[in-house]
Amino acid sequence: MKKIAYLLALFALTALDASAQGAKNIHINEVMTNNTASIKDEYGNNEAWIELCNSSFTTYNIRGMYITTNRDVLNKKLSAPERQKMMSVIPNNEPRTVLAGNQHLVFFCNGNPNNGSLHITAEVKPGAPTWVAIYDGNGIDLIDSISVPALKENQCYARQADGSSVWEVRNADRATPKTANTPIVNNKIARTKAEDPHGFAITILAMGTVFACLALLYIFFRLLGLLMDHMNTAKKIANKQPFKPVTKTVKVVDDVIDTSTTILKDGLKTKGIDKKVYIAVISMALKQYQDDVHDVESGIITIKPRQTNWNNLIK
Repeated sequence: MKKIAYLLALFALTALDASAQGAKNIHINEVMTNNTASIKDEYGNNEAWIELCNSSFTTYNIRGMYITTNRDVLNKKLSAPERQKMMSVIPNNEPRTVLAGNQHLVFFCNGNPNNGSLHITAEVKPGAPTWVAIYDGNGIDLIDSISVPALKENQCYARQADGSSVWEVRNADRATPKTANTPIVNNKIARTKAEDPHGFAITILAMGTVFACLALLYIFFRLLGLLMDHMNTAKKIANKQPFKPVTKTVKVVDDVIDTSTTILKDGLKTKGIDKKVYIAVISMALKQYQDDVHDVESGIITIKPRQTNWNNLIK
């Protein structure tokens, strides 16, 4: 029997510890103290509201926990019943108090719980600083609290992200009741989204950049192709009509001139041929050389062997 009692006590302590750990995952996530154009309650009224968030991935029921805006509950001399009288209890018969992982729940603060199960007695003065706290079901353990500064109409005081320790004042367009808080990663990105919500400008810019790069590539390869064609054409012309060595051409011309001069002198002395004929012959010879009509000799003399009997032995 003692062992059974010991196990039951151990089980109860474990359950209480697990419950306490689960309660620590419940946070005050966002508060609006001066609501004139934000969410409405069941009767269409704009009331101050407090958003709670379950920052874990497991389900937790927050029924029986307490919400308060009265700092007097911080008095350690108060007993649990005295403190509970100064706080607003979350009702037990409300199914929405079962919060799944990363789920949010909004409570309206107007001091009249008869308007609905999510209406609590915690009162909030519009435009005035407010202290908000949540206590565990025993009315003793403080789960979370936050001091909210004075807010303008429809401004909210929220965590930068769910469960974050950094708080910030947000304007009405960034209030996120019942949904996750999202930080602004980049102001330029947010401004671009606001100025170009459909993405037309960024699409035109991206397409313009792509087409400009393609045009530059086309011009580059077009010019490169023309240059390569020109170089190939010049190479083909050079292969078909090679240039003669300058020194050889000068030597041949000098030889022709010397020979022509000698013939011309001999012809004038003998008076055998007219001077114009000599000039024509010389011109034709030069023309034939320039047109590469004459054979270009290699300068190598080839002697063909011939069989003779001069070296035969005489018997």
